[in-house]
Amino acid sequence: MPVYRRRLPHIHQIGEPLFVTWRLAGSLPENRPFRRADLTNEEAFAAFDRLLDTTRTGSQYLKEPAIAVLVTEHLLRLAQQDDIYDLHAFAVMPNHVHMLLTPAIALAPIMQRLKGGTARLAN
Repeated sequence: MPVYRRRLPHIHQIGEPLFVTWRLAGSLPENRPFRRADLTNEEAFAAFDRLLDTTRTGSQYLKEPAIAVLVTEHLLRLAQQDDIYDLHAFAVMPNHVHMLLTPAIALAPIMQRLKGGTARLAN
């Protein structure tokens, strides 16, 4: 089972449901570093998500309907045609995306195809 560590542990297993969040580059102000060692993992996730939800500056390209539709269609296409994950639910926010999925392959190539594919299409 691969484990990645940044601020929060990234643990996943093929065939097990997984909650994934990714954000746009520059979506949080540079003067708001997120380094709170006193928080539990759950508190850190909630605080980081709250920052993303309440920020009014930085990248918010997903607010544009055409780009939000493009991201939505890409998420669905990868789930239906490429069959690399089962998509249970997702939310496209102005500066980040939440997904509940069950991976059929390792997470790294899934994220590469999700983020890289949507970035190429949007650009």
